[in-house]
Amino acid sequence: MKDLIGHPFAQPALLEQALKHRSAGTPHNERLEFLGDALVNLFVAEALYARWPTANEGALTRARAELVRESALAPIARALGLGDRLTMGPGEMKSGGHRRDSILADAVEAVVAAIYLDAGYERCREAVLPWFQAAMDALPPPNKVGKDAKTRLQEWLQARQHPLPVYALLEETGEDHAKLFHVSCTVPHTGLVTGGEGSSRRAAEQLAAEAALSALTPGL
Repeated sequence: MKDLIGHPFAQPALLEQALKHRSAGTPHNERLEFLGDALVNLFVAEALYARWPTANEGALTRARAELVRESALAPIARALGLGDRLTMGPGEMKSGGHRRDSILADAVEAVVAAIYLDAGYERCREAVLPWFQAAMDALPPPNKVGKDAKTRLQEWLQARQHPLPVYALLEETGEDHAKLFHVSCTVPHTGLVTGGEGSSRRAAEQLAAEAALSALTPGL
């Protein structure tokens, strides 16, 4: 773990607690998640404030939300190998909890808090910010950040006075703990129909909207 998270723990018990899900008993990582959530938001806010000196509050807020949301933290957890190191109850482990985005994102926050309690604010920030560097570098310009595919598709159609897209759930597959949603996105004035698959209906709709945008605005 030392090489992956970039911090050698003086108090290994903190890391052990950070990686213990509540299904495995107490002391678990929920209190650390609470503290880590605040720290992650602050670290990212500081970095964005320095990175975008002319961006307004709205753009900074949207960018921070993009970087600290569950779907952004879970890949960090996977890159750090946290899933394989989680301590979980038998039921949670059997249901694939160590692969679930929500649990992985919580683990990231808990580990951040553990580093902070082990070594203080500056050392924690130094260890944690590199985890967000690639996602931060991939952000669009401040005036475009935070608008998801469905919003961008809606705005593109409204600007041209076209009817709004229609989304439909086509199918749900998989077990309850690992469902896959299949949806379609129809753009009425063109007859264009695109599809998307995701672990939630919302995620699938976003992918379908992204596909529609790509078809309507090739090269952009």
